[in-house]
Formats: sequence, structure tokens, C-alpha cells
Amino acid sequence: MRAAFHEELAKITDQLVEMTHLAGSAMARATTALLDADVHLAESVIAADHQLDDIRSNLDALSIDLLARQQPVATDLRIVVTSMRMSSDLERMGDLARHVAKVARLRYPEKAVPDSLTSHILQMGQVAERIVAKAGSVIASKDADSAISLEKDDDAMDDLHRELFAALLADKADFPAETVVDLTLLGRYYERFADHAVSVARRVVYLVTGEFASEGEVDHEEQEEARGE
Repeated sequence: MRAAFHEELAKITDQLVEMTHLAGSAMARATTALLDADVHLAESVIAADHQLDDIRSNLDALSIDLLARQQPVATDLRIVVTSMRMSSDLERMGDLARHVAKVARLRYPEKAVPDSLTSHILQMGQVAERIVAKAGSVIASKDADSAISLEKDDDAMDDLHRELFAALLADKADFPAETVVDLTLLGRYYERFADHAVSVARRVVYLVTGEFASEGEVDHEEQEEARGE
């Protein structure tokens, strides 16, 4: 019985890792669609979002079933309950990639990103891909030290986000209003994508140590979730 239970726990972990792969692929393809004005690629990202939704639904159903049948305690209980929260973060990351793809589709056949900021958005996409890949590795290995190190990648994304705003607000900037709106939204999508990856990493730390992030960090995270971001 316990062997079967731990196989199911391993299945939950595998599903979470698969969600990081799907979210990373979605953001990579959405970024390419955005920068290349590739509407077909954008449509494929939007259409594929249901895969993450389906995995989250299946994972949550399995977790609830385990709670009812096995009544886990201690570390096993933390794994089941925290995995449900991580699946929520990862599903939202997929939604954010879909939002990026929708901007690409909205502006087609034009490019949503002006040439002067193409490199900047590309960097944001690369950081997003890197941080979700690390999140998947952290979930698989349950390495608390590596989980904590994801904060550095999030700092890099925050820096890029601030630099994007600075470029939009520069005295010599002369972007159309729709471009300013698009880039403001895009900056937020990439920044929140990284934030959710960090949230996943913090939950891994909790799994390993039984300790939450600092109170200020948790309060900020819960406020963001309450706003549906």
C-alpha cells in the first residue's frame, strides 16, 4: 500500500515537471511569434494552453484522492498540498505565455515590438525560459539551495522590466500609444511569469524544510494571487 502511495507521489512530481516544460515551451514560442509576427505560431500557443489546464485538473484530482484515501501526514502531506499550489502557479505561467501570443496575434501582420526594443524583449524571453527550466529541475531534485538561487534570475527579470519602462518613458521615445500599451502589458506578463516560477521554488523550500518564506514575501504573493495575477 505504501509503495503504491509513493508511486502516486512520484507521479505528481512528474506532472509538475511536465508542466514546467510546457510552460517554458509556450513562452519560448510566444516570444518568437511576438518578435517575428508569426500569427500561426501565436495561434498554436493559444490553442495548446488547454494542455496545462488539463494536467492541473488531473493533478489536483489525484491530490484530493490521495488526501481522502491515504490521509498523509508530515512530509507526505506537505508534498500533496503544496503540489496543488505549485500546479496553480504553473498553470498561470501558461496563461501568461498565452497572453504574449495574443498580443502577437492582435498586431499581426505588424510586429508588436519596435526594432529598437526587440533585443530587450528577447532577453526577457530568455530569462523566462531559463527560470522555468530551473524551476523544473528544482521540483525534480527538491534542492532547496538551488530553489533559493532562482531569486537571482527573478532579479534579472525585474531589472529588465524596469529598463523597459525607462525606455518607454525616455524623453526621446516616440512610440505610438498602442505600442506603449502593448509593451507595458508585455513587460508585466514576463515579470509575472518569473514571479510565479519563484513562487514554485519557494514552495519547494517549504517541502524540504517545513518553513515558509518570510512573512513579507508571503503577504506580497498572496496579494498578487487575490488580484488574479
